[in-house]
Amino acid sequence: MRLPEPAAPAPGIGHGTAVRFSEPARGGHRTRSADPSARPVGHATAPPRGFAGSAARSRGTRPRMDADRRPPHPLSDQTLALLAGGYAWLPQRMRDSGGEPALTTRLMGKPVLAVCGPDAVRFFYDERNVHRHGAIPGPVQATLFGHGAVHTLDGTAHRERKGLFLPLLGADLIEGVVEQVVAAWDEGVAEWARRPRVVLFDEAAVVLTRGVHRWAGVPLPDAEAGAVARDLIAMVDGFATPGPRHWRARHARRRQEERLARLVRDVRSGRTPAAPGSLLERVAGHREGAGERLTPGTAAVELLNILRPTVAVSWFAAFAAHALHRLPGLRDRLRGGDPAEATAFAHEVRRFYPFAPFLGGLAARDLSWHGHTVPRGGMVLLDVYGQNHDAGLWGDPYAFRPERFLEHPAERDELIPQGGGDPRTGHRCPGEGVALGLLESLAVRLARLEYEVPAQDLRIPLRRIPTRPRDGFVMSGVRAPEHRTNTSTDTENETNTKEPPAWDTAETSSTN
Repeated sequence: MRLPEPAAPAPGIGHGTAVRFSEPARGGHRTRSADPSARPVGHATAPPRGFAGSAARSRGTRPRMDADRRPPHPLSDQTLALLAGGYAWLPQRMRDSGGEPALTTRLMGKPVLAVCGPDAVRFFYDERNVHRHGAIPGPVQATLFGHGAVHTLDGTAHRERKGLFLPLLGADLIEGVVEQVVAAWDEGVAEWARRPRVVLFDEAAVVLTRGVHRWAGVPLPDAEAGAVARDLIAMVDGFATPGPRHWRARHARRRQEERLARLVRDVRSGRTPAAPGSLLERVAGHREGAGERLTPGTAAVELLNILRPTVAVSWFAAFAAHALHRLPGLRDRLRGGDPAEATAFAHEVRRFYPFAPFLGGLAARDLSWHGHTVPRGGMVLLDVYGQNHDAGLWGDPYAFRPERFLEHPAERDELIPQGGGDPRTGHRCPGEGVALGLLESLAVRLARLEYEVPAQDLRIPLRRIPTRPRDGFVMSGVRAPEHRTNTSTDTENETNTKEPPAWDTAETSSTN
């Protein structure tokens, strides 16, 4: 079933249609056809301005350009435009530059080559082309990753440090993280039921913080879980913006690095035991190069590079709730616990909703890609958000359709919400499997949970990076899942009465 189009365009994207949520018949599949007659229900025949993935890009033709929207000169600095445009900035530049898979511009005074597409992913992750050392701006290191983090290394140093994280690729360890978080979720639900309303984004952060600390063997008094969760969220929330959010992120990182550096020193001195085989023991004892251990500060940074991205799954949890609220028919499919349905839903949440706008590196040598060049030391950007909404890859990028991943498995260099390439050897996030496993499990629990959605602001502003539902997805009347009484008819009626979804429009409330 397809929900009707919003009447108003979405501010911050430009004129055009708003993003659609559609629930086609079970036979719906991922298509690469450019023929509108072959598209499944819910396909946006003309993507909204500000989004990549136009039909023009997939065919390699140049779209018509309004006279007052000529692309800026490639040498003009676009830093302020990026801050103002958010997620829409790079995809819109790609469209306005003719729909090619590359363009050149300038950011922060440096020449930039921006690329998009599966071939571009392989080009970007080839260390002969792009290096990470020196590429991450100081403000991002001071908030999101930390100074000296694995993300900033290349070559042998990167491979040695990445050895700390490779065990996260193992199914048994992923299962261990999921088990701890699910246990914390069940504890949380029992407590939410005693409160008149809860904000899912905030509560999911506390649940994830408790679960990942238990799994990692990092001590965390229950009374401190909320404060630590707020700090971990702040590091992600403030990395891409100037102003108060950025400074909150810096202060949060300093507090948590100091906490964990003290813990590492205590473990090494024997004052605090580390559980055998735990992540804490592994990081505290890790040696590199000539056999030297990480400094306590660097060890703290790398501990945070496990804890922080796990807690960042709070964004996906809020997006999952948003999708289930807009398309309640999906709840029945997830309640059954079919792993394939859960995986498809999780992939579609990560593809459809905005998280990382792009990834960056520095040109290791003079580079050329599809006729666009950048000198050695220039910036190279991979258009993550644009690729995840490319009609040439997804056919109907503005429709929320988990079915696409039941018919066509996610390809490594096509779906890149957390980067591309091989996580064992490159810079793709080694914790992506953890994020996916957590989202699969939490989505099923959300689908089984009873709650109401009171009046609130569910808009998702694309100018804010990272974005989320403005009110964090408020739930009231939370009840244990075994009390659910809705029938399939009830669900169908709810689907028919939902207000149309939109990004950052005048929508202010809706109810289950």
